[in-house]
Amino acid sequence: MAGQNTAVSAQVGNHPFLRLVAALSTVAGWCSAAMIVLAVGITCQMIFVRFVLNGSTVWQTEMVIYLVVAATLVGLPYVQRLRGHVNVDLIPLALPPRGRRVLAVITLSLSIAIIGVMLWYGYEYWHFAWDRGWRSDTVWGVRLWIPYLALPIGFGLLLLQLVADLVGVLTGTEAPFGLEES
Repeated sequence: MAGQNTAVSAQVGNHPFLRLVAALSTVAGWCSAAMIVLAVGITCQMIFVRFVLNGSTVWQTEMVIYLVVAATLVGLPYVQRLRGHVNVDLIPLALPPRGRRVLAVITLSLSIAIIGVMLWYGYEYWHFAWDRGWRSDTVWGVRLWIPYLALPIGFGLLLLQLVADLVGVLTGTEAPFGLEES
């Protein structure tokens, strides 16, 4: 809705679990930003090598792809903490406070279940790469467990942030959907 600002970070109050998860999500956000900066730096180096020195690149493109994907996955909990994911708040705004709270518990519970499944399969995929010694089919031949580690880490931290959001709503520390009662 116009004029309604829902882009506020999750409230933690004095709750130690919420404070810990908020700190972890913030660190994940900083790591994600660092990976993006590193990817930009590697891209600049790659451009210099290819077009100024007229040389070939071996690892740069693959590394940039892995860094951007990892930055996306590792940055998920930070974006969730800031309430930066796509949010349609038409229904929550139309509901009374009790209905809004029930809807928040339902949606957070479903989100936790879905991300839990993604975490399970992400961990399994990473473990296959680790256990079987998978390598990329490129000249660089990177051990794939290294970039695939972003799957369980990113989804695990997102799951933790979603659990913290649910705890915040259930304890009254956080308003459902970040919308204060009007």
